[in-house]
Amino acid sequence: MGDWRIDELAQRAGIAVDTVRYYQREGLLPSGERNGRTRRFGPEHLERLERIRALQSRRFSLAAIRALLEREDPGALAGLLVGSEEATYDRDELVEAAGVTPALVDAVTEAGLLRDPAEHGRSAYDADDVNVLRSFADLGKLAIPDEILVEMARLYAHGLDEIQRRLVGVFTAPDGCGWDPETREEFRAAFSGGIGRFARDVRVIADYTQQRNLQRAVLQKIEEHGTAAQGSVSEAGPRP
Repeated sequence: MGDWRIDELAQRAGIAVDTVRYYQREGLLPSGERNGRTRRFGPEHLERLERIRALQSRRFSLAAIRALLEREDPGALAGLLVGSEEATYDRDELVEAAGVTPALVDAVTEAGLLRDPAEHGRSAYDADDVNVLRSFADLGKLAIPDEILVEMARLYAHGLDEIQRRLVGVFTAPDGCGWDPETREEFRAAFSGGIGRFARDVRVIADYTQQRNLQRAVLQKIEEHGTAAQGSVSEAGPRP
């Protein structure tokens, strides 16, 4: 433990004393060791402040920062929560960057596809949010009405919510899916240090399944259309 007053800690960290106290109230920074009428702080508090500021610079919310700081190895979890790039956007910037109308953003949000960044540990929108809205805008250029785009968003949001809920249950239900206690404990121990790897692999599986299902559905519709067209020709008979 060092021997810095709170103002000395704040000066070393390059922030205001009120900010240090705010972090303490939010449970991000431990209290210093009491020494008489004051509390004293040391290098571990300075290191903690530097970690907090680094995570804030990546636009993590305070709730996400608190969760990350409580982990022994926050790197993997931070990698999971961070967006595809460092650029961040408020709502107006998101609308402009994606080239969509505010009304469409509102509708896709209400449908449950576009979420408040705080729901996934962020304090702002990022490039993933921009890209998904750009995809909706591009589909709109194919003469798809906004109402259909919003229904598409709703189907994906609600369907994937159910899939994710059931998937989480596979790994967390006390007696589900044939886990024996020993195997479950082995998984939990491995998962603690491999959450980023787990999320990456599950996303690959989900993307693969979505792509293959879409390919199969499109091919099926093409074949159905071709069969129907051939039937129409047969019923009409040969031309005189």
